[in-house]
Amino acid sequence: MPSRVIRKKFNFSLVRLTFLLWAGISTASGISCTKDTAAPQTTTEAPTGTGGAAVRLVSSTLIGEYSTSQLAGRVSEIPIAGALVRYPIRVYKLTYTTHNNTGQNITASGALLVPVTNQPLPLLSYQHGTIRPDDEDRAPSYYSQSSEVYSAVSVLASTGYIVSAPDYVGYGASKALPHPYEHAASLASASLDMLRAAREFAAKEKLALNQKNFLLGYSEGGYATMALHKMIEEKAASEFTVTASAPGAGAYHKSAFADYILQSDQPLNFLSTYVWVLDTYNRMYGLNRPISYYVNEPWATQLQTNLYGEVPAQAKTLFTPTFRQGILDKTDQQMLNAFRDNDIYDWQPKAPVALFHGTADDYVPFFNSQNAYNAMKARGAANVQLRPIQGGNHFSSAASYTLQAYAFISQYY
Repeated sequence: MPSRVIRKKFNFSLVRLTFLLWAGISTASGISCTKDTAAPQTTTEAPTGTGGAAVRLVSSTLIGEYSTSQLAGRVSEIPIAGALVRYPIRVYKLTYTTHNNTGQNITASGALLVPVTNQPLPLLSYQHGTIRPDDEDRAPSYYSQSSEVYSAVSVLASTGYIVSAPDYVGYGASKALPHPYEHAASLASASLDMLRAAREFAAKEKLALNQKNFLLGYSEGGYATMALHKMIEEKAASEFTVTASAPGAGAYHKSAFADYILQSDQPLNFLSTYVWVLDTYNRMYGLNRPISYYVNEPWATQLQTNLYGEVPAQAKTLFTPTFRQGILDKTDQQMLNAFRDNDIYDWQPKAPVALFHGTADDYVPFFNSQNAYNAMKARGAANVQLRPIQGGNHFSSAASYTLQAYAFISQYY
């Protein structure tokens, strides 16, 4: 085995650490989650609504209520963040019905963060970044200290947004299923159905909504945000109108990304995540090829027992000549079609969009956002912006993204 290998878990830990550092939290801080003294309340909804309208919401469970001082304490090392806190929040776990890629109904889950106020508020859908299966407790509905929604997103909610944070398929209530990693339709539908369930919950609890809808997310969450925005405007415009969206550092141009990887002579520090993408498409598009079709030995055998294990950082070492040639020569029509089906960079959004991306991102290259911006402008998108984070890599840009994306959507509040 070549000496240059990477551990995928190290990369995921960097993402986690970035968000924790922005929030002013140490993983060893020992901060405990102080919950409401009342026992969690659970309600169950019927599977269908009046007049035949589908009902997504299955149940809601109160996780806890958190004061403004508690929320500010989570970001105490960043004074400007603590100063943003306005309302206490209640956090609920919602379960709801959605569907998998075959159209089968399944039960999924997510967290709903609700400011304690009588003021009409907008909905904000927050799509989280990549979570390894062995870090499952970072999914939003667990509301753990290591979750993105515990710190920065909770402060965001307290400024006056009802935050819908889907776990996605493969986590929380649907953890028995494989996560459809970087599959646009699955991420978008799970997020959209969570929004529908959130709206049903708001109606049941008599929470006032002002009909504005915002979308945020970074990394896989940025890709999911773009996919959700596209799905809402193309398929659910009668239900929701996107007010503004701010996707960050997503791999929107899958076809170009594949070429970039497979022709690269440089070390790439994300190839273990890319194996996960290939495994997802191989399964979801019915290719059903053995892992040895894509990956050379000895890694093919090793990945059969641990898909998230060590791999070399050189694409030409890891991937088989047959697979590489089929993509680069444009002869592997099945996988090329899967890539094209997940290209979500070339469309015309109606709502304002700001594309945030670090210019030195060597994990999800900057060209993904540049290509999306160029394609959207070419189609006549009137309100799309490219917001480069100068010199930022995939991990260092996360903090800047969070602050700048909040400032962007605040213009439309």
